[in-house]
Amino acid sequence: MIHPWHDVTPGEGLPSKFNAVIEIPMGSSVKYELDKQTGLIKLDRILYSAVYYPANYGFIPQTYADDDDPLDVMVLCQEAVAPLTLVQARVIGLMTMIDMGKKDHKILAVAVDDPEFNSFKDARELPPHRLSMLRRFFEDYKILEGKSVAVEEIQSADTAIPIIQDALERYTILRRKGGFHH
Repeated sequence: MIHPWHDVTPGEGLPSKFNAVIEIPMGSSVKYELDKQTGLIKLDRILYSAVYYPANYGFIPQTYADDDDPLDVMVLCQEAVAPLTLVQARVIGLMTMIDMGKKDHKILAVAVDDPEFNSFKDARELPPHRLSMLRRFFEDYKILEGKSVAVEEIQSADTAIPIIQDALERYTILRRKGGFHH
């Protein structure tokens, strides 16, 4: 069986264009996540608050972020995309959460094959309300679990590029050392 994190190529146009593996469809209140052992999608939890994911949410394969997971990506698209779907995406920004004192980067991207979103080149071109909704979701979605999350201002695509490059390099180094077992 192919492992979505280790066996799927991150894409041809790195670091600005990449394949995203979707875990959670836009509009879902179910937090699915990759089971790192098996490569299956598992139920992490049902969100405790009456909120839903404001974008398709997943990761960039063959990346290793600061939180010891693949690098998170939110892919803006008109439609909800099923879990484990590969989406061609292009970076438009970066959202950084401070969760339990640790930085948790989320790449903001658009689906290349969605005509409504693929003309956006930078997060600042999006309607301000859309950016507010993205930030607000991550500020609110853990409140009823008794956890508070701070979300920094959404940054430009230029800020996201080094984060993607770093996560790709960290993955390569770790894999070379035999750091992944599946």
